[in-house]
Amino acid sequence: MTFEIVHTVPDWYDGPRGGIANYNSIPHLFQSEFRDIEVQDGEYFEADTFLLMPIDDETFSLAKEDWDIWRRYETAFYKKEVTSEHHPSLPQERNRHLELEAELEGKLHIEPARAVRKKAEFRAREDPSWSGYGWHPLEVRWIDLDDSEEANSS
Repeated sequence: MTFEIVHTVPDWYDGPRGGIANYNSIPHLFQSEFRDIEVQDGEYFEADTFLLMPIDDETFSLAKEDWDIWRRYETAFYKKEVTSEHHPSLPQERNRHLELEAELEGKLHIEPARAVRKKAEFRAREDPSWSGYGWHPLEVRWIDLDDSEEANSS
């Protein structure tokens, strides 16, 4: 199991929850099924699985363009060149962000019947294009549910 590139992570809560990442070298939407599950006697554990579904080239291109807009905003924000009132884009890119948002409406949702379910191991990756500010580029290793016990013990 090799690590693959994570392209976007617009959904983050205590870690990556949704975005676009390669699976078998092909861009896929990924979405966490993060939830607490009661085991027994009131004890809970986290079930943290992900659904993955292939994404078409056009949608991938639009989502990457919008992510790049957000990354430029994030860099400027951390450099204190803009404030949070401009979130999620630089003022000069606001119109394009809104156009992309409209074009992507309804296209970034996973259809469970077309998806595969995996566990994930995310880690930071080296990316020479990263500004060094804000979100650190990631990579992911997708783990079969049957293999997750073995992966956790190694």
